[in-house]
Amino acid sequence: MSTPSWYEDVSPGRGVLPPRAWYARSDAATLPLDGTWRFRLSPTADHADESFAAEGYDARDWGEVTVPGHWVLQGEDRGSPAYTNVVYPFPVDPPRVPTENPTGDHLRRFDLPDDWPEAGGAVLRFDGVDSCARVWLNGSELGEFKGSRLPHEFSVGRILRPRGNVLAVRVHQWSSGSYLEDQDQWWLPGIFRGVTLLHRPEGAPGDFFVHASYDHADGTGTLRVVCDVPGRVTVPELGVDVPTGEPVTVPVEPWTAETPRLYDGELATGGERIPLRVGFRTVRVEDGVLTVNGRRVLFRGVNRHEFHPDGGRCLDPATMRRDVELMKRHNINAVRTSHYPPHPAFLDLCDEYGLWVIDECDLETHGFQRLGWRGNPVDDARWTPALLDRAARMVERDKNHPSVILWSLGNECGTGAGLGAMADAIRQRDPSRLLHYEGDRSCEHTDVYSRMYATHDEVDEIGRRADDGPAARGALPFVLCEYAHAMGNGPGGLAAYQRLFEKYERCQGGFVWEWIDHGLAHPVHGYAYGGDFGEELHDGNFVCDGLLFPDRTPSPGLAEFKKVVEPVRVGAARDAGAVRVTNLRDFADLSDLAFTWTYQVDGETVGGGPLKVPLLAAGESAEVALPEPPEHGPAGHGPAGERTWTVRAELARDTRWAPAGHEVAWGQLRVSARRPPAAALGARAAVRDGRIALGPGVFDARTGEPLALGGMPLTGLRLDVWRAPTDNDNGSARRPDERFGRLWRELGLHRMRHRIDAVSLDRTPGEAGGDTLTVRTRVAPAARDVALRTAYRWTSDGTRLRLAVSVTPEGEWRLPLPRLGVTLGLPAALDEVVWFGGGPGEAYPDTREAARLGRWHGTVDGLQTPYVRPQENGARIDTRWVELRDGTGGLRVEGDPAFWFAARRWTDTALDAATHRDGLVPGGTVWLRLDHAQQGIGSGSCGPGVLPEFGPLPAPAAFAFTFTALAAS
Repeated sequence: MSTPSWYEDVSPGRGVLPPRAWYARSDAATLPLDGTWRFRLSPTADHADESFAAEGYDARDWGEVTVPGHWVLQGEDRGSPAYTNVVYPFPVDPPRVPTENPTGDHLRRFDLPDDWPEAGGAVLRFDGVDSCARVWLNGSELGEFKGSRLPHEFSVGRILRPRGNVLAVRVHQWSSGSYLEDQDQWWLPGIFRGVTLLHRPEGAPGDFFVHASYDHADGTGTLRVVCDVPGRVTVPELGVDVPTGEPVTVPVEPWTAETPRLYDGELATGGERIPLRVGFRTVRVEDGVLTVNGRRVLFRGVNRHEFHPDGGRCLDPATMRRDVELMKRHNINAVRTSHYPPHPAFLDLCDEYGLWVIDECDLETHGFQRLGWRGNPVDDARWTPALLDRAARMVERDKNHPSVILWSLGNECGTGAGLGAMADAIRQRDPSRLLHYEGDRSCEHTDVYSRMYATHDEVDEIGRRADDGPAARGALPFVLCEYAHAMGNGPGGLAAYQRLFEKYERCQGGFVWEWIDHGLAHPVHGYAYGGDFGEELHDGNFVCDGLLFPDRTPSPGLAEFKKVVEPVRVGAARDAGAVRVTNLRDFADLSDLAFTWTYQVDGETVGGGPLKVPLLAAGESAEVALPEPPEHGPAGHGPAGERTWTVRAELARDTRWAPAGHEVAWGQLRVSARRPPAAALGARAAVRDGRIALGPGVFDARTGEPLALGGMPLTGLRLDVWRAPTDNDNGSARRPDERFGRLWRELGLHRMRHRIDAVSLDRTPGEAGGDTLTVRTRVAPAARDVALRTAYRWTSDGTRLRLAVSVTPEGEWRLPLPRLGVTLGLPAALDEVVWFGGGPGEAYPDTREAARLGRWHGTVDGLQTPYVRPQENGARIDTRWVELRDGTGGLRVEGDPAFWFAARRWTDTALDAATHRDGLVPGGTVWLRLDHAQQGIGSGSCGPGVLPEFGPLPAPAAFAFTFTALAAS
């Protein structure tokens, strides 16, 4: 038996300094050591040559690597990324790891700046190394550490030289720490956060703790800065100038995510001056409700992994700022740092911009779940020092951030005494914040009851405090730390969750899983997911489950979330000439917003202006009178046109996260109902040479299939029920009855057969009756005894062609249909798309909140949503009419009732078969889908599936479309 090496020992490391507060600036000298390092990769850690750490080692024949960075993303000969969600990608034999343990040796030569102080000491800080590191400076070993997403420091003052310093770092991909870091992300080794040399002058603080509470009863804040050396604390704006350790109470404006008021101050000691940004706030649970500054808060949150498609977990400051600004622009007010502390600069941004933060420890042991939690480190006393070290490094690093209001013990670790030890230590160190951990239903060590992916019914029960469980849990506020799994097309059902959060005081919102797709840049596929790098074990595209695409383009899911959680609601009032405006914020009034109105007729704006809304405090509502509507609509629109008010709430002035005019919220009020298109009747048919001519349409006399309209060829028009299953359609093994993608395929809905039972040409009596071409079919899957009896009835008034479809289910249907409508092929040149209906983006029955009624323009390619794994996408809801054009003409389709449409350059079969975007090859046809019904989306890829009202079983249906050939514009 070989003796476990240091990287297999369960201890957190040796030689490192105690954890302390992290700060970006002071008057002490610093030297970043980021940049190009010499690099050598070995396939194994066993007996690896350590001579590289000795003085005088010649590394000129080594390669190079960029720090911060992951070596597997910096060269084809340096291994590959690997993705697993739950399982460990190595044999589970804690704390041992495989002999095949890629080991990266790093060398950095540096000189001290000429103005580097001679007096005092120095500290070498590593902000993040995956999965462990052993460190030497100038040939002297400093020590080693584990805890990939946590800072570690070494005292190096006695070793530094003015010139010719050599820093040597050995990094192993696998270590005992890997068992604590099974966090549903790419496994990416390397020095992925910054390395910095910090001068520590005589009398400089080792650590300090800013305590800044707020008393909402009298509007005062109490500041006390505890420091391990004497010093003074000044906050000029507040007139504060006190010794460290002494409390001072003054009137202040509190810090909240809506009003992130920070006061600039300074901690001055005998050796260092450190800028402070102080935010006063108090976090409590009062009467079973989580409050900040005495008021209930509602989390409109997201889970955020650190990710960049090129850099992996290595993020630059501009990307972090962009993330925060995108969150604020989409009405997000909270972040759970899944499943580790983020780069501390991100928390600086949360302080500055205003985001509630659940700061999560670098801890997850999910892979033990499939082993019945045998050997789980959180229930093994040998690992407790490592757990306590991780908790301490999180708390000490981040304790001075007002945005952090909850500490999270970790994620998906089961239960055990180690978690209790962590909770006790954190509470003793920082009783001013609340504790979170989802994995223990007893809530023995937490201050909130947290769940993942609870169904809507469960949330309703919990909100009513009617759920079973320990009495102590029943008195806690409820938070969904993960919900609405944003994988692929979706998530659906967001609005139903939000209604529950607003209905029940106990239900304080949640955090969508998750912020961004983790698609790594790939030379062929565009973006890669699990399996694309030849992994032995992987979890496929489950790593692409975010509200942003990998390039940080917002997905339709983010647009939907923004609308659902908007902090101002615009809705109908009791008075038909008014609108009801409700301030849904927790703290702020509406003084930062300006309201406008527009009036639309058939989707065209005919008037608009400012709308005066009272200064509503948080939680208040008012009915606001609307102006008299414009008397005249646009040319060609009579009094019967469909009329709509749209009211918008926009930023009244520039903010740090968006310019004036940025839309925060909106609502629409329908003034008049839509009138369906007039019937197309009266034309007589002619039969000649196996063709039937009916108005502008030409049909095959044998099959009744339309061949052309106004000279434009048509192809393949037929009833269609299939859609390329979404990730949420495919569901998860936890809910097999909701895995509709598989169930639909087993039923054969992707290969329906169409039998023509009758083709008839009937003449309606009377001069205006005209002829009706009727085609009766039976649409059914092979090997099954269920079917859809379908009749197509074609009529015309000589200019327009009308198709009326009736569908009658036959047999015992036990599944909802993916969709119900017709599909037809059009010439590929028809690229311009204009429609009157819901837009601008895609929408489905349970993802429709962000779709507003209007007249929209686009292209066929622009209608596609570029999900990393291709799937059903791009449907536009509530369409009254749609036109597809080229330079010479086109096609107009009107629906009765309103319908969904989608247009794409490939069939649903091709969309279903593609595994990546590069697999979608445009053909010579634009396939236009006109749908009467769609199955909802849900979030079944990990959460609950489609609510029953959005997935009804097949029932008799009737719908109609009117087709008109368009002349050149």
